[in-house]
Amino acid sequence: MSKRSVQLVKGDITKQRVDAIVNAANTSLLGGGGVDGAIHRAAGVQLLEECKTLGGCPTGEARITKGYNLPSPFVIHTVGPVWRGGTNSEKELLQNAYTNSLKLAKEKKLATIAFPNISTGVYGFPKHKAASIAVDSVTTFLKKNKYPKEVIFVCFDDENYELYRNLLGVD
Repeated sequence: MSKRSVQLVKGDITKQRVDAIVNAANTSLLGGGGVDGAIHRAAGVQLLEECKTLGGCPTGEARITKGYNLPSPFVIHTVGPVWRGGTNSEKELLQNAYTNSLKLAKEKKLATIAFPNISTGVYGFPKHKAASIAVDSVTTFLKKNKYPKEVIFVCFDDENYELYRNLLGVD
């Protein structure tokens, strides 16, 4: 079995050359702001057309589409929770968003997958809590599964990058 790894990148997830990028989507899957809007713009109108056929996606679950004009052949769309103070299953729903995305990558035997910082934008999840949940969910999954072989956390902003850098022990 080859070594699996977790990497950290500061940049634009739409530019990542991986088997799948993860979209922090809304339940409609029909595009939105932040990373969701950026992915839809970069992928082109075909992504929206395919998403229309999926019937949405409940919070914590994940769906997969083609990547169209993106460098990655697939997009895994997942819906993270809106932060409502931490007493409405937000932690479990965010864990599920990461784990269900990884399960789709495993089913498709995708070797590399890139995650954005799910729920930390307009959904208001505290960044430090979200980063910890993301790292724990991914490392736990990788210990028990052959695929994916590499997970990349792609941080757009300095604050998230520093949080992940500290959690992962990256110099």
